[in-house]
Amino acid sequence: MILTTRTLLAAVCALMACGLQAQTALTPDSCRKLALERNKQLAISQTALQKAHFEQQAARTNYLPKLSLTAGYMRTGKQVSLLSDEQKHTLNNLGTSAAGGISQAVQQFATQHPDLLPLLQGLTAYLPGLELAGNSLGQQLTDALHTDTRNMTAGLILLTQPLYMGGKIRAYDRITQLQQQVAADQLRADRNEVVLAVDQAYWQTVSLANKQRLATQYRDMLAHLDSDMAKMVAEGVATRSNALSVGVKLNEAEMTLAKVDDALTLSRMLLCQLCGLPLDSKPSLADEQRACLEADESPLAPDVDAALRNRPELGQLATAHEIYAEKVKIERSAFLPQVALTAGYLVSNPNVFNSFERKFNGTWGIGVMLKMPVWNWGEGKYKVRAARAEAAMAALRRDEVCEQVELQVTQEAFRVNEAVRKLHLSVRNLDKAEENLRTAQVGFAEGVINTSDLLAAQTAWLQAHSDKIDAQIDTKLCRAAYAKAIGL
Repeated sequence: MILTTRTLLAAVCALMACGLQAQTALTPDSCRKLALERNKQLAISQTALQKAHFEQQAARTNYLPKLSLTAGYMRTGKQVSLLSDEQKHTLNNLGTSAAGGISQAVQQFATQHPDLLPLLQGLTAYLPGLELAGNSLGQQLTDALHTDTRNMTAGLILLTQPLYMGGKIRAYDRITQLQQQVAADQLRADRNEVVLAVDQAYWQTVSLANKQRLATQYRDMLAHLDSDMAKMVAEGVATRSNALSVGVKLNEAEMTLAKVDDALTLSRMLLCQLCGLPLDSKPSLADEQRACLEADESPLAPDVDAALRNRPELGQLATAHEIYAEKVKIERSAFLPQVALTAGYLVSNPNVFNSFERKFNGTWGIGVMLKMPVWNWGEGKYKVRAARAEAAMAALRRDEVCEQVELQVTQEAFRVNEAVRKLHLSVRNLDKAEENLRTAQVGFAEGVINTSDLLAAQTAWLQAHSDKIDAQIDTKLCRAAYAKAIGL
């Protein structure tokens, strides 16, 4: 296979992109960008928005005239007959009936006037010819009225232009426009959900990476202590029980480190899935190597007005209320007069424009169609009231969600401030834990602190560092949740 220049360039660019991705550390912004470009749920929402756009374009075509073509063929067992069997028999025997009537009239006249009998006998000589001619004429009439309609073919081209449909066309057009807005708001809501999920996965990965380093430090600290305890036991300055207690703590530290490693692997896989990266890739994060994460410690006041303006869910509910209002118009239009202009051309074989002629022939026609409901036992009134009730329900639902949004924004702001307060406490606690560990290590080296006190100081140091990491990450997650709550 011969590779073209374009194929080679594409392969080189792909390799360069993979190498760049492997070397460049991902930031929260870059993760969000990848997720917004590659997330499957967002692709579905984008397609739904396109679908709503096409439906809106389809609704607008209802203002325009529609042209349709209809054609058909039908074979019937019987043909249409314009004459009854009795009428056919009468026509076929027209000459016989006429000749018989004349002959009877001649006989009656001859009875009354015997002297004219020779003349009347000469007249009757013409009756056979008259009979044949009359029968022939009747047969010709019967054949002329023969339809032969067992094989029928017809076609119709019809043009229909709505003139007034009770406002239904305009209402459908408006509904499709509003549905397009609903789809746009849904896309924006899905974007906010994806951004929040990416932020949570990113900071969870950063938290686990920091805890992995912390667990490694704690394991190394215990391993060093375990080595020292082995030497102290050999020299007789420590008991076997002290060495075993350190060994147990070391094994627990190894198990904790293994659990953190597994959780970090799963967290990276989740982040890769959200960003559209291969699950087996191990992207480097810009914040995972930082020993101290910067956190916004400024107090936060809930901005309910911003949430009511920006939340896509509230926009969807407001649009839904407008859609139900348009549905009221649609229900009302079904019980209003509807007027349409029609024009078309009809062709058939056999056609009736020149008797029943066995060839295609047609005619054009133009007209106006009016449909006006007269009496429906109040059906229209009840349907309109039901549609208005749905609109009222949509308005009440929006009011309820507004209250829930206000509560959510207030709670998220409270969580942000609480996370900042916990961060301050964790920092102070960490300073005390580090000083406590330093004092315990010095005391243990001088022999005035026993092994259990040193292990307790190390455990407190580990817990303080873990609490600080959790507090730092919590401030990030709470602010991300607050940003989503106000619709940013």
